[in-house]
Amino acid sequence: MNVFVFDIETVPDTQGGAGIYGLEGLSDGDIAQAMFALHRQHSGREFLPLHLHKVVSISVVFRNQQHFKVWSLGDLESTEKDLIERFYKGIEKYCPTLVSWNGSGFDLPVLHYRAMLHAISAPAYWETGEENQSFRWNNYISRYHMRHTDLMDLLALYQPKAYVRLDQMATLLGYPGKMGMSGAKVWDYYQQGQLQEIRNYCETDVLNTYLVYLHFQLMRGHLNTKNFQQELQVVQDYLEAQTDKEHMKNFLQAWCMDKPAVATVD
Repeated sequence: MNVFVFDIETVPDTQGGAGIYGLEGLSDGDIAQAMFALHRQHSGREFLPLHLHKVVSISVVFRNQQHFKVWSLGDLESTEKDLIERFYKGIEKYCPTLVSWNGSGFDLPVLHYRAMLHAISAPAYWETGEENQSFRWNNYISRYHMRHTDLMDLLALYQPKAYVRLDQMATLLGYPGKMGMSGAKVWDYYQQGQLQEIRNYCETDVLNTYLVYLHFQLMRGHLNTKNFQQELQVVQDYLEAQTDKEHMKNFLQAWCMDKPAVATVD
């Protein structure tokens, strides 16, 4: 089975916001501040509507029987359209189980809106049984199907009052969590031209999500204790081999400080 654990990072779509709110002629920074202020007046918070989020990073953990890999799609020069096309082409090629933390509530709806904006086709993702009958009972769209496993939604039994932040869940299980970074800082980093730092942060988020997913697989009986420990070792071995990636080394170091918390499963 192919597993894609994914996460996106976004910034305000200042071009779209300028058109919607009549803010043409302002700088991107001023447009974003106006968008935040307008939405705060409307809803009491600055977090923008999902259709006004521009995707600047998509990171993935890929796992199958032979391989484990963590990377960010595209490169520093990739456009938003290129990133999203790569994401959906990966689904076309591998037909993976998608795993996310709040992917149903944020990441996937954002990708839907932005794919429409860029006229991106994604037939495998939207398949619900018309062409492939197996997708009738297990597809990416249904909330209660496992082809997309939104861990936050599922573990809370679809009750918003039971939702947990990834950072807290990962830390609870003995993993590094956010390590001082958060999605709230992405816009500031982006304005400063620190896109690589955003991509690095996104990669640590998918690592945290994958490690939480392993606990879920153990809990539901899809891994036994031995398999679980083996999978943890696969991740640690991979991180140890990433000698040229400081954020990977930092993640491993932060994890190993709490290693007993995840190594005492009987």
